[in-house]
Amino acid sequence: MSPSATTFDSDVVVAGGGPVGLAAAIEARLAGLDVVVVEPRGGEIDKACGEGLMPGALPRLQRLGVDPAGMPLRGVSYRAAGRHADHRFATEGRGVRRTELQAALHARAVELGVSFVEGKVARVTQDAMSVTVAGIRSRWLFGCDGLHSTVRSEIGADLPAPRRGRRFGLRQHFAVQPWTDLIEVHWSGGVEAYVTPVAPDTVGVALLGRRGLDFRRALADIPELAFLLDEAPASALRGAGPLRQRTSRRHRGRVLLVGDASGYVDAITGEGLRLGFAQAQAAVTAVVHGRPGSYEEQWTRITRDFRVLTSGLVLAAQSPLRPAIVPIAGRLPRLYGAVVERLAH
Repeated sequence: MSPSATTFDSDVVVAGGGPVGLAAAIEARLAGLDVVVVEPRGGEIDKACGEGLMPGALPRLQRLGVDPAGMPLRGVSYRAAGRHADHRFATEGRGVRRTELQAALHARAVELGVSFVEGKVARVTQDAMSVTVAGIRSRWLFGCDGLHSTVRSEIGADLPAPRRGRRFGLRQHFAVQPWTDLIEVHWSGGVEAYVTPVAPDTVGVALLGRRGLDFRRALADIPELAFLLDEAPASALRGAGPLRQRTSRRHRGRVLLVGDASGYVDAITGEGLRLGFAQAQAAVTAVVHGRPGSYEEQWTRITRDFRVLTSGLVLAAQSPLRPAIVPIAGRLPRLYGAVVERLAH
């Protein structure tokens, strides 16, 4: 039992039991802190996402003692109108079903003694020494509650998202044998389709586009992909968005925002989990040293490439340059590869 146990219910409360929240809980336990995770959803937790763990994400999971089963991802292939530009990673990534990743992280958290409370975060109050949420008084609170974070709103860190150019995601799985060990990104009209092998008999397809995106119609507009999938859905269709979330701060008092809750540009480059795991480690380091304000600087450093490169790619994808993205990537393989590697690690 930690010295704080006589006056606090826990050292850290983590709001949100998704992969980033569980990673933060594991990080905190490995640092010797008492941890409670508050999550309203019991049982299996799924989410509309691309399900690709970039090469930089795997070592971060493994240092937490987590190594989920999945399919090797050896690179990225941009594809459009019969053309493609491929880049193979310097080190391997992995396609992992979101539920498989969730289960592996949850098992590790339980093994380390993380406590779980099924509940919803509705209000956050804090003073100079503590923060209280869901009836639990702790030294610190990590807001890991996703794109539409209640914790972010409670600490006044929300900034209005732009009305124009808002993008949403849809994801469904198909019972087909993967035909590649690359993440395929099919560019079609105003939609990108991300194809990720996640099991020997399953691929996941995530679409990014505007509100009201019709999944079936969008797939039909990509004949190469529609032919391979051949009407074999293996999961329910899930959606998420809007993806763009802006924040005025990532920390206030004893509350730190981690993962999507801390701000998000777009899923177009697919490294949300890698960033979230790095932020979780930085947040724990900050509170262990009693310097929560240092997290702002670390968050900026961790997300800099993502914010700059992803914002640029999203702007290009929504501009007249869109049809030229795949041809340019093919003509400039070193530049294309350098960008992919930078974001993947």
